[in-house]
Amino acid sequence: MPENVIHIVKFSGESVPFKEEKLKQSLKRSGANPDLVQSILEQVKGELYEGITTKELYNRAYALLKKKKPISASRYKLKKAIYELGPTGFPFEKFINAILHYSGYRTEVGKVLQGHCVKHEIDVIAEKGQKLILVECKFHGEQGRNCNVKIPLYIHSRYQDVKLSPDNEYSKTRQPDEAWVVTNTRFTRDAIAYGKCAGLYLLSWDYPKKNSLKSRIDRLGLYPITVSTLLSSREKQFLLSRDVVLCRQLMQDTFYLDHLGVSENRKRKIVKEIASLCQH
Repeated sequence: MPENVIHIVKFSGESVPFKEEKLKQSLKRSGANPDLVQSILEQVKGELYEGITTKELYNRAYALLKKKKPISASRYKLKKAIYELGPTGFPFEKFINAILHYSGYRTEVGKVLQGHCVKHEIDVIAEKGQKLILVECKFHGEQGRNCNVKIPLYIHSRYQDVKLSPDNEYSKTRQPDEAWVVTNTRFTRDAIAYGKCAGLYLLSWDYPKKNSLKSRIDRLGLYPITVSTLLSSREKQFLLSRDVVLCRQLMQDTFYLDHLGVSENRKRKIVKEIASLCQH
């Protein structure tokens, strides 16, 4: 093994060689200019040591980015910000519902449908044109945990039970057209293989490659409020408890900042930050 190869420890505990290009690309996706990306990259590389964790790498790059360009730091922390929607999966369901709503779907959250055998609470029901979609969300609060094949297997069986029902508000006119499985982590190979075979649509942090959850958020500017570098944890939880999950929603309902007792000066800074994210 070459002496100059530094190994980093992933969230899963796996040790892998440090890849400069991977860190560089993640910094570029934040919107930071090339000079700043290179500057941070060189500084982080100079601080590497054998066995450093990906969490330590992320924290250091984030701190440097936040100091130089806070708005890029907000985008850089997107993955972590989605974990911060927890600890329960319900805010994640509301987040996915909001993304679909702003993508042109008519949506409902937590609706109960009668299946052929039993009733099922569906996380999100989405309609667009003539298409009816049942969306099930699987939220993991810990990084490093992947969505294995058991999840799409289970969701496919629920989808089939609803499709076979002669007695719910949709079955009298039509059957659902699609079932989606959405997760904030990654799918295992078996999960993807089963999803393709069973006709499920799988959506995760990095899948499908060109239309993943991350790609959709960046493309549409639909960032969760947890990406903010200016809101405190208490303030974020207050907003989430009132179904304000997107920066775009807070832009429309800034009066919630008054409810929190945020000063006018700080309010202006927060609004400026989330406006920049929405425009990205």
